[in-house]
Formats: sequence, structure tokens, C-alpha cells
Amino acid sequence: MKKSFVIALAALIACFFVSCDKMGAKPKETVKVDFHIMSQCPFGVQVDTGIKPVLDKLGNAVEFNRNFIGQVKEDGTLTSMHGENEVKGNLLQICAAKHFPKTYMNLVACMNKEYRKIPENFDACATEAKIDGAKIKACADGEEGKALLKASYDLSKEKGATGSPTIFINGERYKKGGRTENDFLRNICEVYKPENKPEPCKAIPAPKKVDLTVLTDARCTKCVVDPIVNQMKNIFPGLVEKKIDYGTEEGKKLYETLKATEARLLPAFLFDKNVTEDPGFQQVQRWMLDVNDKKMLRVGGKFDPTAEICDNQQDDTGDGKIDCADDTCKGNLVCREEKKDRLDLFVMSQCPYGTKALDAMKEVLKAFGNKIDFHVNYIATETGDGKFNALHGQPEVDENIRQLCAIKHYPKNFKYMDYIWCRNPDIRSAEWQKCAVNGIDAKVIEKCSTGDEGKKLHSENIKIANSLEIGASPTWLANNKNKFSGIAPEDIKKQFCQYNPGKKGCEQTLSNDAGAMPKGGGCGK
Repeated sequence: MKKSFVIALAALIACFFVSCDKMGAKPKETVKVDFHIMSQCPFGVQVDTGIKPVLDKLGNAVEFNRNFIGQVKEDGTLTSMHGENEVKGNLLQICAAKHFPKTYMNLVACMNKEYRKIPENFDACATEAKIDGAKIKACADGEEGKALLKASYDLSKEKGATGSPTIFINGERYKKGGRTENDFLRNICEVYKPENKPEPCKAIPAPKKVDLTVLTDARCTKCVVDPIVNQMKNIFPGLVEKKIDYGTEEGKKLYETLKATEARLLPAFLFDKNVTEDPGFQQVQRWMLDVNDKKMLRVGGKFDPTAEICDNQQDDTGDGKIDCADDTCKGNLVCREEKKDRLDLFVMSQCPYGTKALDAMKEVLKAFGNKIDFHVNYIATETGDGKFNALHGQPEVDENIRQLCAIKHYPKNFKYMDYIWCRNPDIRSAEWQKCAVNGIDAKVIEKCSTGDEGKKLHSENIKIANSLEIGASPTWLANNKNKFSGIAPEDIKKQFCQYNPGKKGCEQTLSNDAGAMPKGGGCGK
């Protein structure tokens, strides 16, 4: 028997007994990583991008499972937060994982480059990933795909995963927050026993130093900064923080440089510009603003250290007026006058939870008619240069203003809601003119929203949410002073009626379906 044949046979036998994977030896230890995401969620895409090179490096030393978050209606229809296209994307990707478990992440990585084009980009990406697209489509279009996705939804629900992404490493919820390649590599490598660490775990680069200055005020009972600082430490492992109180000389000096900017409301989280060099910056870039020579994390600070504090029985401004007697406290919740039958809704126009709440008003307004004093208000901030910032960017600011213009010019019988309800199914579309319906003139909205009138309406309206320290969309206010939350018509009606007992309409039973998303959720804080 030839020596070469004996060696080959011995290798084959050895491979059989150690369960080789692609002729690679079985790892000494395997770490299980579970993702629960939505295929068109930008944050789900973000973690996919971070984990892909880690999986390539660690290979079969990681058991990776990727599940989806969604709902199954009573009739068996599969739904997802970002709509029908997301469901189709979920189906294609879960079928790819089933039939091509070793290479499907190449397909996912390709589709994620333009995730808003899912599922239209599938064919090109299947070709790029060298995967049989026809086989995946047959699965996705048939009962197999539906069964796979339903099981995936059920598993996410069982794990309590309602937000994308929800991540587990060896069964423990991943709370460290970092979503870059090195973040995942570092945290997965921590799980291995020292003697079992794969080679890539021995060459993880040291984190960059990131400087953070937090300006706060000891008098502000709601200025809780530690949880946010801890989140930032998870995203920026090299974070070095410095806390400064407004009451100190250093704090007042720093505030003087900030009071003409959005950072005039505390707490303010100010990063040195070197934060842009850290990989974690991509995770928070959309929430960063340029303030002087710093990058400020937009967290919705509400406390003005130069204003009267409305509930501390002291004259904070030295004008001889205490708490609610001070003019600056008129908008504060504790000082507001109760107004029966009034219902205010605070939203971000492009927040999916906010649009659901607005849609729910179809049933609520039908139940109460003109017997309810309903108002829509918007959540955003105004910078020192007269511009606005919103969580979902300039398109949301523009839409806020258009909706306020509709409210201003078409208030009778809540006609403006026809525009809003028309916009909500495709709220990010730039083609808003098609929703100038039922007597609403697009030219009127255009003139108002692009001129000073719209800017003034927006500036005045967002002051309401800011004075009430409302940063979550949706937030409701009953009778001008009672906060509550909810996005299902019945929930809204019940809580409104709690403050208006016996009102006609309260006896009706409305729908309790909040739609294809977790009940009671919201955007912002």
C-alpha cells in the first residue's frame, strides 16, 4: 500500500471522528450568537455589517443564528414593522439561511448595501453571492418559507425580542452596545476559555481614546446622565468622561460658550472631534450635532439652568416670582390649567409609532366627533441659527411643517387629518402633493411650508413639547395636563375617558389592534 494513500486514509478517518467542517478541525469551544432583527431596519443592517467579518474570521467557532421579529395575524398573514417588502426580504433571507447555511451571509451583506431596495435587489445579490436564487425563491414563495418565518417570529417572541436588534451571546442578552466588527469580536472572544481562544482573538486592536464632557446641573432632578454615559462606554470602549456641574465656575464658563446653541438645554454630552475616528461613531452619527468645536450627542436635553424651576419653592431667577407665578413656568405641566375634553397628541411625523397613533384617531374622532378638542403637536428642537433638528432628519422637519400648515389652513372638522392619513402609509415619500385631497390645496401647503409662515408655526409648536419635556412619539396629554401613552384606538379612548368620565362616546368599544408593531412602543425618550 502506497505511503501517500495511507496518509490520506488516516486523514479521512481522523476527519470523520472530529467532525471536520470544510476540512477544518472541530473548534475546541463554540460560542452561540443569536440575532433577532428586521431585514429593513437600519440598526439590524448595522449589526449584520458588524458581525459578518467576525463570522468570517472565527468560522465554525461561532454558532450563528439569525431570526426575525414580526407578527402573525389571526388569518395566518405574516407582517413586519416596515411593511410588505420587509416580509418578502425576511422570507428570502431565512430561506437562504436554510438552504445555503455556509454562504447566505454573503447574500445578506449584498442586500444590506441598499436595504431600502429589499427585495428588488435579491436577484443581483444572489448572482454576486453565487447562490441559487431560483431555489431560494421557490422556498420564499411557498409554504416552506412561511413556516420558517413563522417559527422565527415565534422564537423571537419567546425570547422577548421586540426591538431590532436584540442579541444574545451564549444565551445572555448582549447589553454592551458596541456594534462594530471589533466590538463583536472583543465581546465574543471574552466568552471563550483562555486556552480555547481562536487565533483572531489574540490580535484585536486597542480601542481609541474618546473624550466626553458632560455638562449637567445638580438642581435638575430629571438630568440622569449615568445610563447614557454607560451606553457611550459600550459604544466607545476607549471613552474618557469628565462631568461638570453648571453650579461651578467651570460649568458657568462652559455654558456661556453653549447658550446660543442647542446645547443650551441640559444635560449636554460633548465629544471632542476625535470621536469621528472611532468605528463606533457610525452608530451614533445620526444623533450627533456640530456645536462649536465639539460633537454633541442629541439626547433631548430639557433643563434650562438660567430659567425658573417650577416646583422647588424658590426664586431661581431673582425676579421676585416663585414657581408657577413666574412667566417662564406657564407652559410647565405642573402649572397648566385643566381643560376638559381636550386631547393633545405629540408625535414625530416620520416615526412609525407616531403614524400609528395618528391613524388610530380615525376611530377616536368617529366616536367623539366634534365633542373632543383634539390637537396635533410635533417633537423637534430649534438651533440657535433658526434651523430645526428632528430625530428622523430634515425630511421629518419638512413634513412636520407641511402638516402644521394643513392644520392651520384646514382646521374645520379636522379636515387636515385627511392629508395626514393619506401621508402615513408612505410617510417618507417626497411626493406629498398627491395627498392634497378632499378640498386641501397643495399650493396653499406649498406656500406656507416653504415660507416664513411654516417656520414660525413649527417654531411655536415645538415649544409645547419642549416645555413639557416630551421627547417620545407618541405621547398623549388629556385635559391639558395628564400624560399617557398608547397607539391602539381602544387604549386611547379608555385613558382619555378616565379623565372625562361619562362623556358621550366613552361607552363605545373601539379596536384594540395597534397594527404590525410591538404594542405601546415609541420613538425617542
